[in-house]
Amino acid sequence: MRLIKSLDAIYRLYEVYMFKKILVCLDGSNLAEQILPYAIEQARRFRSELVLFRVVSVSSPVSLAIPGMPGLPMETRAGEKHLAEEEKESETYLKSLAEKLQTEKKLKVSYDKVYGAAGPSIVEYSGKSGIGLIAIATHGRSGPGRVILGSVADHIIRHASIPILLVRPTGEDKK
Repeated sequence: MRLIKSLDAIYRLYEVYMFKKILVCLDGSNLAEQILPYAIEQARRFRSELVLFRVVSVSSPVSLAIPGMPGLPMETRAGEKHLAEEEKESETYLKSLAEKLQTEKKLKVSYDKVYGAAGPSIVEYSGKSGIGLIAIATHGRSGPGRVILGSVADHIIRHASIPILLVRPTGEDKK
């Protein structure tokens, strides 16, 4: 009986520290893809599934306004077309990368995309999808660039309740 309790305790610890799913946050850039070797190593070590993930930004609608009056949001065909193109490009990118990792690295890989703001969308998705680890590369901005542009990684660090693998990439983005 004592051995069974010990095995149960070990199993619970294993479940806590094993990452069944690793969320790999990508935006299509070479800089973001620099997280892949680290995520792949963790997936191999823990026999985890890699979930390639991309947030498709929904552009703000055009707002028509008369000075002194609040604006009225107005959807445009150009905005709809841009969103459709972005969605198709994201699907193609994620599917291609997933197939490549499955074939070359022999890993269990899936992919998904959502619409919205990157930081909140990543945190929300990880909470709802049984993710054990978030893997993301940071662009490493600081000072005014970070204040003006915000920081996805910073948002995730402050709001996620699971471990985060954060890597600062080297080199420049070539895309």
